[in-house]
Amino acid sequence: MKQFKKISIAAALYFFMIFIESCSTSVLVDVWQDPTYHESPLKKIFVIAIRRDPVKRRIWEDAFVIELSRYGVLAESSYHIFPDALPDTNQIIQTVQEKGFDGILITRLLRDETKTQYNQSYVTREQTTRYNVFRKDYDNYYHDVEHPAYIDSQIVVRRAIDVWVIRKDEQLIWSATSNSPERYSLKTAQDYIADLVIPKLVKSAIIETISRK
Repeated sequence: MKQFKKISIAAALYFFMIFIESCSTSVLVDVWQDPTYHESPLKKIFVIAIRRDPVKRRIWEDAFVIELSRYGVLAESSYHIFPDALPDTNQIIQTVQEKGFDGILITRLLRDETKTQYNQSYVTREQTTRYNVFRKDYDNYYHDVEHPAYIDSQIVVRRAIDVWVIRKDEQLIWSATSNSPERYSLKTAQDYIADLVIPKLVKSAIIETISRK
C-alpha cells in the first residue's frame, strides 16, 4: 500500500517538475556575429539598457557592468552619466569619444510573445481512508485519479542584446535575442547575464577569455 502512495507522489512530482522546467528556462535565440570582425577583444564598454523605468534601467545596466568587470572589461552604466533620461545618439557618440570607450552594449525589450503548451493527461494512484463501523477501525482504499489534459499559455519576455564596436566607425558586431518567462525576476538579472550572454561573448572573442574574479 505504501508503494502505491510513493508512486502517486512520484508521478505528481514528475509532472510538476516538467511544468516548472518548461516555464522557467531562459534561452538565447537568433545569435549573430559579424564574420568580418577580427579585431582585438573589447576593453572598455559603455552599457545602455533602454528602459523607461529608471529602476529597471539601473538594475540591468549594473548587472552587465558587474559581469563584464569579472572578465577584466572596464564597463560603465549609462545612468552614471545620464541619470535623468536615456542618452540620445549624439550624446552617446560624444560620451564614447570623450571617455575612450571602444564598445557599446545595448539591451532593449522587444514585443512579448505568447507561448502555448499542451499538457497531457495523467493518472495517479491515491489513497482514501474510511471508517468501518462494523470493525470499528479505519480501512484504506486505493483508486485511480485521472488528471485531465490542459493548455497552458504563458507570456514570453523577449530582449535584444546588441554589441557595437566604436573604433573607426560604428559597427554592429554581435546580436542576440533572449526569451524569458513572464515571471522572470529582475533580481536574477546578473545570473541571467552570466549564464547566457557572457559565455557567448567570450566564445565569439568579443571579450577576452580569462578566469572570473
